[in-house]
Amino acid sequence: MGFWIFMLIMTLALPITMIVLGRKYMTNPPREISSTSGYRSARSMKNRESWEYAHRVCGKKWFICGMILLPLAVIAMLFFLGKPTETVGWAGGVIVLIETIPMIASCVLTEAALKREFEDDM
Repeated sequence: MGFWIFMLIMTLALPITMIVLGRKYMTNPPREISSTSGYRSARSMKNRESWEYAHRVCGKKWFICGMILLPLAVIAMLFFLGKPTETVGWAGGVIVLIETIPMIASCVLTEAALKREFEDDM
């Protein structure tokens, strides 16, 4: 049971991070354009306006994805309650891998939005 709880926590880490950072970035993007913190891409770091826009767009997508993924991760892990450790480990790993897909997709969509919004500036 202890390992199942550990894997549950691991599967919830990404959605919780997406919710927290998404909410923060939507309302309060990092003040300074930074190469170490925040949503960093060549387009987002061009100027202050694109930096803030990228954080608002990506933050909203991350928040929504995190809110959807959180209960889905719990439900998925409930199917493996009481299963052997190896099965729980594989299931948790697959769930985390699947959770990365919307996270990466939100970055791709944010870049597309930046390109649309600031194509004259690029």
